[in-house]
Amino acid sequence: MDNVRMLIVDSVQHAKAGHAGMALGMAEVAYFLYRHAMNYNPTSPNWFNRDRFVLSAGHGSLLQYVCLHLAGFQSVQIEDLKCLCKLGSRTPGHPENVVTEGIEVTTGPLGQGVANAVGLSLAEAHVGARFNKPDVAVVDHKTYCIMGDGCAMEGLSNKVASLAAHWKLHKLTLIYDNNHNTIDGSTSLGWNTITVDNSQGNLEAFKNSLISAHSETRKPTFIRVKTTIGKLSKNDETSKAHHGTFDDDDVKKMKQKVKWDDREPFHVIPMVYSTIEYQQELEWHSKLYYYQNKYPEEAAEFKLLLADGMLPGWESSLPKWSMSDPVDATRGYSGKCLNALAKVLPGLIGGSADLASSNQAYLHNFGDFKQPDGLVLHGGGLIPFAATFLVFSDYMKNSVRLSALSHAGVLYILTHDSVRIGEDGPTHQPVEHLAGLRAIPHLLLFRPADGKETAGSYKVAIENRNVPSVLALSRQKVAANVEGTSAEAVGKGGYIISDISDKELLPEIILIGTGSELCLCEASANVLRKEGRRVRVVSLVCWRLFDRQPRDHKELVLPSSVSKHVSVETGSPLGWKEYVGAEGFVIGIDNFGSSGPYSEVLKKYGFTEEIVTQTAKSLLAK
Repeated sequence: MDNVRMLIVDSVQHAKAGHAGMALGMAEVAYFLYRHAMNYNPTSPNWFNRDRFVLSAGHGSLLQYVCLHLAGFQSVQIEDLKCLCKLGSRTPGHPENVVTEGIEVTTGPLGQGVANAVGLSLAEAHVGARFNKPDVAVVDHKTYCIMGDGCAMEGLSNKVASLAAHWKLHKLTLIYDNNHNTIDGSTSLGWNTITVDNSQGNLEAFKNSLISAHSETRKPTFIRVKTTIGKLSKNDETSKAHHGTFDDDDVKKMKQKVKWDDREPFHVIPMVYSTIEYQQELEWHSKLYYYQNKYPEEAAEFKLLLADGMLPGWESSLPKWSMSDPVDATRGYSGKCLNALAKVLPGLIGGSADLASSNQAYLHNFGDFKQPDGLVLHGGGLIPFAATFLVFSDYMKNSVRLSALSHAGVLYILTHDSVRIGEDGPTHQPVEHLAGLRAIPHLLLFRPADGKETAGSYKVAIENRNVPSVLALSRQKVAANVEGTSAEAVGKGGYIISDISDKELLPEIILIGTGSELCLCEASANVLRKEGRRVRVVSLVCWRLFDRQPRDHKELVLPSSVSKHVSVETGSPLGWKEYVGAEGFVIGIDNFGSSGPYSEVLKKYGFTEEIVTQTAKSLLAK
């Protein structure tokens, strides 16, 4: 423990940055987990049946880096500890799963890691229920999570703790770093709750708490560990120890306390390095071999799931719509797509918080994830979807952002996507939300106009397993099936849905729309064409995909020689100038919406065929 703490001190002093307080206080706990409790193989960090560890208190990342180094992970060497918080290093200020092997999930915004840990444990329970047999368990691993006071203060932690207890995720152990701060509320939320006093380095008590956690078969375990923040420092037990460097006198006295005076910075005693022989993975492969021979059909599906694979031809299951089909809301088209995909994608799993019928995100003829006895589940944990109203995406913004940062291919089904929801008023009418979500790096936001574009959006979203996707969908029926839309063209992000008849000429004006407003653009274009105007209509269903297209495609769709553009979208105008240009006009909303019949609300904000047509004529007259 002295060596672990000195590596923490040396790293912070060398970097002149970092959060040492929690790392010093929880050193025994983390080291014991990596040395004695968890099953993993540092030479095979992605071994499927490894135990998972999540540091929800992500500011304590240095503690995890030290443990990874001592455990033998090649991703963290002494030189990496010396590069703590440096640009481009493998030891950033908070853990990032795409930067450092051995980090399961990216954490930092407090409470998010607790939710991630519940999700990992849910996935283990779910896949285990599908594939384990009475005589062999090929899915059998635990999830550990360290949280702090900041995590406990976030409502998210309480919500997912309730779910974990309800689902009886007994292989989940949540360890609370109780460094003498307060926590609101009771911890008796259906959890197996244990208190350990580790302020004096009592490893035996912590070991016993883990034995209790492992023997629990009905509840997740919450271990409340009393620690000393900034242990060894003169600032211990104070908020001053939370982050920052130590003064020279403090470092000198810390070294004296543990007889470290004569050792160079970043010294490691050889015996501290892990010498465990990692037999667990070999034993698991032996189980898997037995499983393949006895249960070949399930083994084939299981291995496909582990490889992030999908059944060949899955995309052909997506519904196809024609102009003669009855019109629906895009949420209705989405529900049909989702249920069609559920039959061919065994890894599809998700839900909605009390809004499944409104979001049309319910998987028909499939069971819910329920408490044991007898988990009867459908779909795997590898293609998760979540559904709510677009306006409520603010509640989940940190989670959406982290999924993009973590390269996690989550599907977010966000319905009721505009002021068209009418009478519910501005509290439920999203305005700035599309712009805010589009600003998240890597995230794909689709706003489909009809059934064809909805199916195309699902295809692209599911194909992109390393980025999250948002499907922004309407509550009300769209005005019409739009002739010229294409499921395949969605992959381009933006494309021409109708154009002038003479291909030798350029359009005089281009109308650009998304979602429900694409019908409006097409209706206005038809009026203008009857008056002899050369009008093109473009669907910009996904900005980011369009921006990634080769210059030739973008020039084909939006020629630089055509300066007159009108964009039409019931949301914030922010960002649209990039597409309409300096001489273009943006029809958007820069207020909070209004309560009233949706047709009247649309008229108030300029979303009618007449206003779009008049706007286009005004531009053409210049």
